[in-house]
Amino acid sequence: MTLAAVGMAGTLHAADIEAKLTIRDHKFEPAQLTVPAGAKIKLSIENQDATPEEFESHELNREKIVVGNGTITVFIGPLDAGRYPFFGDFHQETAQGVLVAQ
Repeated sequence: MTLAAVGMAGTLHAADIEAKLTIRDHKFEPAQLTVPAGAKIKLSIENQDATPEEFESHELNREKIVVGNGTITVFIGPLDAGRYPFFGDFHQETAQGVLVAQ
């Protein structure tokens, strides 16, 4: 493999799948997000509420605060096929979701 081919292959792998979640009224939208298994995911989370929320997932090993009216980026994967629940730690009763890798 030539150096140019190695660089291109690296670029291909670094080109993450982009996905987006929105927090509105202390709920994640969409509540179920489907992504390709085996891909690295660049997940943008926009909080449209005035109060902060925390994106948390034990299965994804992620925990990050999203300030009110703010946006964060979380990098995930590559993931095996399966279901990966997440929740908003500050509003667990309503802020629930699942990332499905298939």
